[in-house]
Amino acid sequence: MNDRIRESGRLRVAVAAPLSDENRARLQESEPRIDLVVDPSLLPPMRWPADFAGDPAWRRTPAQQRAYEEALDSADALYGIPDVDPKALTRAVRANPRLRWVHTMAAGGGGQVKAAGLSDEELDRVVFTTSAGVHGRPLAEFAVFGVLAGAKDLPRLTRQQRDREWSGRWPMGQVNQQTVLVLGLGGIGRVVAAALHALGAKVIGTSRRDVTVPGVSAVIHPDRIVVAAPLLDAVVNTLPGTATTEHLLGKRFFDALRPGATLVNVGRGTVVDESALVDALDAGRVGLAVLDVFETEPLPAHSPLWDHDRVLVSPHTAALDPGEDRRIAELFAANATRLLDGHDLLNRVNTVEFY
Repeated sequence: MNDRIRESGRLRVAVAAPLSDENRARLQESEPRIDLVVDPSLLPPMRWPADFAGDPAWRRTPAQQRAYEEALDSADALYGIPDVDPKALTRAVRANPRLRWVHTMAAGGGGQVKAAGLSDEELDRVVFTTSAGVHGRPLAEFAVFGVLAGAKDLPRLTRQQRDREWSGRWPMGQVNQQTVLVLGLGGIGRVVAAALHALGAKVIGTSRRDVTVPGVSAVIHPDRIVVAAPLLDAVVNTLPGTATTEHLLGKRFFDALRPGATLVNVGRGTVVDESALVDALDAGRVGLAVLDVFETEPLPAHSPLWDHDRVLVSPHTAALDPGEDRRIAELFAANATRLLDGHDLLNRVNTVEFY
């Protein structure tokens, strides 16, 4: 916290992303020392909950753009990355020397901060935080859905229904008899692990640190996942997209995987080498891939994942639920209190690996 904030005991926050009247009131009630700078007419209308980029057809007039930037440049903190645009973030940081904190709305907001190309001095001056953790329960439900879909052989059921085929009976997989690897034991991974453990699965997690997590029977370093692969019935990725996680799930991993295993991705698409995944699907190493995120989004029309009969495509929507905006506002208010009281902020972006 800088001297001006400490002396005034107040935090001037420019609202850079759409914020409902209800959540605006919630912010100010939760932390009365916040002074909000907000003009709803300068913010794009949202098309669905947590649509912080807003309607792409909406445009500010030149006068509105000046007013928007003047508001950003007057603040100690920003509620959201301006227009969810790294270039706009760069401009805001460089135009406003008093800026000390930017809250990104995404759980993986570190990638947007990296794309802003800020200097070391700027990264030291401004603290960046993410909304990691607010999506844990919705993503855990999607992960459970994916693991169940693999255990129950959803592709076969779908194919037989389409073909009006009444086959002989077969024993379905039971999640309570499966071993599931959860990649990443952060805010999302811990909730995923707990949900799968509650179904009776044996859960193995990955971490670069020595941690103990309820519901996780063993924790291995990410470098050891190829060794663990032959034991796995399912894999759930919750990892962010960084240089160290890029294509972590690649050819070596898929070649070692127990045949027919399920892959669920609710982390970042870059963690999975999609070319290697297609080969693994064709070879039967992966029995079902349930994917909410992709290397390139929107998923290109020419991607073979669209047409593969053992792939379920979700358009990066698994985290979305009506309460997301409220939880982000509550997280921001809690962090504002921490900043004003001189405590470390939650979900601070690592500005070396940007996660």
